Amino acid sequence: MGMAEIRIDEMAMGDYDEVAALWETTEGVGLDEDSDCAEKVRLYLERNPGLSFVARLDGELVGAVLCGYDGRRGYLHHLAVEKSCRQAGIGTALVDHCLAGLGAAGIIKCNIFLFGDNELGSRFWCATGWNARRDLVLMQKWTGQERESKTARSC
Repeated sequence: MGMAEIRIDEMAMGDYDEVAALWETTEGVGLDEDSDCAEKVRLYLERNPGLSFVARLDGELVGAVLCGYDGRRGYLHHLAVEKSCRQAGIGTALVDHCLAGLGAAGIIKCNIFLFGDNELGSRFWCATGWNARRDLVLMQKWTGQERESKTARSC
């Protein structure tokens, strides 16, 4: 499969059902029923126009990534490539589009969140030049309705 066959387009809400199905079947992608519903993704795309992308092969969705920034740092979420299309440069192309958009917006650093046991994802990110920050710890707190977390631990 050559890159000439792959088309990268800005993600639109019309892509949501296909993208959500890809995310749901991609190992290492953690979805939240509240944060990743169609309405929240729509708001994210509106807040971060031109930064999230989909990849299509002969019209079929084979990759997707959400990208945005907070005015200071960029963030990538839910990079996913159809299993049968991996190792073809699709993930790298999606990320490159995101980084170019962030750079054009004046954002000089981009962060990702990776599950600690996501070995496949870790290999991809390391192979494409990303660095693990061992000096940082992610902490999280619910902003309203509390829920039990299976993964969070108290300090």
